[in-house]
Order: sequence, then C-alpha cells, then structure tokens
Amino acid sequence: MSAPLNCDEYEQLAEALTEPGPWAYLAGGAAGESTLRANTAAFRRWTFRPRVLVDVDAVTTETTVLGTTLSLPVLLAPIAFQGLYHADGELATARAAAAEQTVMCVSTMTTRSHHEIADAAPGVAQWAQLYVLNDDGATRAHLDEAVAAGCSAIVLTVDAPVLGRRERDLRVGFAVPADLPVPYGAAALGRVPHSPATHIGLFSPSVTWRDIEWIAATTKLPILLKGVLTGEDAELAVEHGAAGIIVSNHGGRQLDGAPATLDVLAEVAEAAAGRVEVLFDGGIRRGGDVVKALALGAGAVLVGRPAIWGLAADGEAGVRHVLSLLRDEIALTLALLGCSRPEDVGRAHVQPAVPYDRPA
Repeated sequence: MSAPLNCDEYEQLAEALTEPGPWAYLAGGAAGESTLRANTAAFRRWTFRPRVLVDVDAVTTETTVLGTTLSLPVLLAPIAFQGLYHADGELATARAAAAEQTVMCVSTMTTRSHHEIADAAPGVAQWAQLYVLNDDGATRAHLDEAVAAGCSAIVLTVDAPVLGRRERDLRVGFAVPADLPVPYGAAALGRVPHSPATHIGLFSPSVTWRDIEWIAATTKLPILLKGVLTGEDAELAVEHGAAGIIVSNHGGRQLDGAPATLDVLAEVAEAAAGRVEVLFDGGIRRGGDVVKALALGAGAVLVGRPAIWGLAADGEAGVRHVLSLLRDEIALTLALLGCSRPEDVGRAHVQPAVPYDRPA
C-alpha cells in the first residue's frame, strides 16, 4: 500500500491494524456522539477569503507558544494508554515530536513515565497533562516527577470532574489490560483489568479555581486550562493566573451536546483578549482546519486522534508523517490565502459558508 496522503487515510489504516476494544476507546465519543460529529462538521461551516497578488515566495509555518519555537502551529494532544496502539507507545510519539520540533502533551494515563520519555527523546518539549486524582499523594508525586523530568508546562484538564458515558467502550466491553503500565494512575487504579467506566471514581470531582494556586506553587510552571468553552470561564482563567487556555470539549468524549469547539473559539479568544495564550483542539483533520482555527483566534492547535492513527500505523514514522502532512497542508493554505506565516492569519481570512439552499 502506498503511503497515506492525508489524515483520513491514516485513520482507515489504523482501524484495520487495531483491536476492536482499543479502537472503540480511541474513536468513540460520549453518549450519542453528537458533539464528536459536530467537531469535524464545524469546519465545513467556514470558508476562506483568500487575498491575491501577495508575495508568498517565503512561507514559514513556524510559530511560538509559551516561549517555545515550534516548526508548525500544531502540538500533540494528551492521549491515554498509547502503549495499546504501538509497542513503543509514548516513546515513539515523543521521538516524533522532537524530530518535528513540536510539543508533546503527556497524559496522566501515559504508559511511560516522563523520565522514560525524556531519555528516549532528548530535547523533546514535554507538557504534563494533569488529572487531579482522588489520591492526593499520587497527584503530587506525578507533579514532582513532571518537574524533575523537565516538563515545561502543566495542562490541567478542567472538563472531567466525572467521566462521560462512552457507549462504544461499553458495547465492546473494552478494558485496559492489567499488565499495561500506568505509572501515574497505577496507585489509584490498582493492578486488575479496568474499564474506562471504573475511572469515574478515580478523578476528584471537587477541583475548583483555587486548585490552580497550589498546582502553580508546587510546580512553578505555567498552567494551561484544557476544556474551556465559554467567555466567562476564559475571564476566570485570566483572573486566577492561568498562562493559557485550551478550547476543548475533550474530543466529544465528555458532555454530549456541548458545542463544537470551533463554534466557541472566537468567544473565548475575545474574552482572553490577548492576555493569555489561546490554543484549540477538536476535529482537526487537515492543515486547512488548522488555519481556520488560527483565523478564529487560536495561536496554535492540538491534534490527538490523527497522531495516534499515525502511531498505530507505523510508530514514530507514522506520527512524523502525520505532522509532515499537516505542515505541508498548512504551508499551502497560507500561501493560497496570501499569508507568509501563521501570525498573518486573521478573522478577515474566513467567512461563514453560504448554504447551498439559501433563497435568492
């Protein structure tokens, strides 16, 4: 088979190579999956407004997020249990992130420790995604190791006080194998096979804005809040000292019926008003999607599922190729829009799509 030409082709290849249980966990959303579908559909409601006769001889996809220079405005989102999709798991993903010069966000439910990742991919920019566990000692131990291993930011997931009902997992009876290493969740999970449904009691439902303070004091690292969907919460994030906001609905895996992230991005970015970094995730499949998110107020985006499709298909090389495909698509879109760099993209470069059945 020839190499995939886009992320959708990687999805097809990855599904063919992945067992039904892990695939259900990766692909599924909450309840009826309306928000899962809405995330990708939202991009079709916006079209570009290209400018012509602009010198685009030298186009770059480089950008900077929290002081780190990236080769493209795409970071790798935190995805749990990557060891289910490739034997090297997070180590392969980290090597790809280092090679392609971007940030890897490492899930609390990683199958490799931050130190293992740092050793496998020297120089990789790691951010530690944090679930506040009911086991306070396990949470603090995770933070301590993240700092010691050189993580440069904490990504606090704020939209999971309890877990959404993921019916695909229930339908196939998916359970994470007892022998799969989960270094930061093991103490809380125990060492028996566990389904995602058993995680309901794992995370603290009592996390509030005050928790940002002790996390910041413990780590001395910038904190980004992942899961913000309203202007009101964006204002509160700024007030409580967050360094960044990630506009996210957890990939459609939490509150089914929540809006597509693209539909609320402009509201959140307007509320943030440039005071903190605004990043975006949810439904990115093409470089053009990335550019639409930039136009609506994001400084960069995170991709989750596409990276794991690459991992499942071909390990480190697959993740690298997914990032390379997105970079090429971003560069092409920028040039055709009349932009030389991501920072040139603004609201004037997109417009709502006109329905085909709109009355004359």
